[in-house]
Amino acid sequence: MTNTSQTDAADSPSHLSDKVPVPQKIGYGLGSFLDMWGQWLYNSLAFQVFNIFLHINPGLVSTVLMINRLWDAVTDPVCGWLSDNTRTRFGRRRPYILVAGVLAGVCLPLLFAVGRDWSSHHYFVYMILSSAVYICITSAFMMPYTSLGMEMTPNYNERTVLMGVRNAIQKAPELAMFFAGQFTTLAIWDGANFDNLSDRLYQLVTTSEAWQHGKGENILLGAQVYTIMLGSIMVISAISMFFLLRERYYKKVVERKQQKVKILETIYQALSCKPFRYLLVMVLAYGIGTSMVGALGYYNTVYYVCAGDLGLGAAWNFKMGIAGMVFGFAGIPFYTMISKWLGKKGAMGLVLFMAILAFIGDWFFYNPNYPWMQLLATGCVAFTGAGFWTLYSSILPDVIDYDELETGKRREGAFSACQSWIMKVGIAIGAGASGWILAATGFDSDLGGDQPPEAIFWIRFLLSTVPVLFLSAALFCLYKFPLSREKMASIRVDLENMRGEV
Repeated sequence: MTNTSQTDAADSPSHLSDKVPVPQKIGYGLGSFLDMWGQWLYNSLAFQVFNIFLHINPGLVSTVLMINRLWDAVTDPVCGWLSDNTRTRFGRRRPYILVAGVLAGVCLPLLFAVGRDWSSHHYFVYMILSSAVYICITSAFMMPYTSLGMEMTPNYNERTVLMGVRNAIQKAPELAMFFAGQFTTLAIWDGANFDNLSDRLYQLVTTSEAWQHGKGENILLGAQVYTIMLGSIMVISAISMFFLLRERYYKKVVERKQQKVKILETIYQALSCKPFRYLLVMVLAYGIGTSMVGALGYYNTVYYVCAGDLGLGAAWNFKMGIAGMVFGFAGIPFYTMISKWLGKKGAMGLVLFMAILAFIGDWFFYNPNYPWMQLLATGCVAFTGAGFWTLYSSILPDVIDYDELETGKRREGAFSACQSWIMKVGIAIGAGASGWILAATGFDSDLGGDQPPEAIFWIRFLLSTVPVLFLSAALFCLYKFPLSREKMASIRVDLENMRGEV
């Protein structure tokens, strides 16, 4: 069979069973609410609450974030292995999605359940312990959830469509993350406390004045209220996912044919997969490069563009979130279309090249004379980021198909855990360095808007240059990645000859 006919056989529209039903696509997309808020909201608010408001050393905050990601690297493989080896009447993924998803929503507000008069030591210990417990919960959700996404269709292009729908839905929780900073600095929280909280909440839903940006007098209380709101949405999303999603491979392959696997053996085998290693190094470079300067964007907005005005900076941050959502929405169909034309590898190369240009542009887009240009900074990064995660999530199932052909086993949980582990190690390194990088610039939160000029320069310079170096490394790894569209068509034919269609 020629490569052309293999491609037709694997991706022909006549394979109607390859299509993921719309309710399942939406159900899978709902998982992005738990992904974004359960894993990344804390990172988004930690500096604002604990550094800017409670005046903890930014290095300590970044150390907590680094420890979190390293602890992730322990819990993810365990949860992935447990999910791979679970056998229930509801499957091996959905029970975890329901139970852990509900717990993640209920426990989200506990991450900020601190007082205003604690010592830095007490804050530091609480941050470590509370987030360590919460990470166990999010891992128990994320590993089965990510694994399920790899099982929903065997079709090369339909995988990209599925991840495109998921990432389109993800723009809503991303917008909520951008709004977090503005919500916690709303005028309604100025002078607010637990004694008058009920009155303030009533004003929040009845008066427009409550939504004006304030002085940031009680950022902590704003964060506590906000996480209660988002946690409630997470609970509803987890329950909806349980009823909407189905496990395609479970009855036909896993339950009937696949024996349980050992945790160390399966992780070793996953890491021995050559295409997987290239993919891991690529996402590691991307994760380090973007997370290492992730916090600098917020500080650049507040202290360079807005001269230290927290309320104005938070308002611009929310507008940048809207711009990111719009550009991100545009990026998903754009790169999905490009992937059908160039294949996933070619489309990913374009993503990384355009991301390099976007970060170089940050030097020019953050401009106090033209603050609206910040919208382009966030928009361009979001445009490429949407393409990266859509294509990366679509490429990973291709690697698992390659591995199944080599080993005869489907081990989505092991691959999910390994890729999550490597990705989070990269983010841990970046997050751990970010606070110390910020401190090294000479930034001092006690100075407010009177930051030394050299601190502002280094914030701007590092924001534009560090990602470029790591994205260039990611581009090189992509060049070495061996799985093309034609190769995947051949693999699918071989798999279906070996174990039948699913």
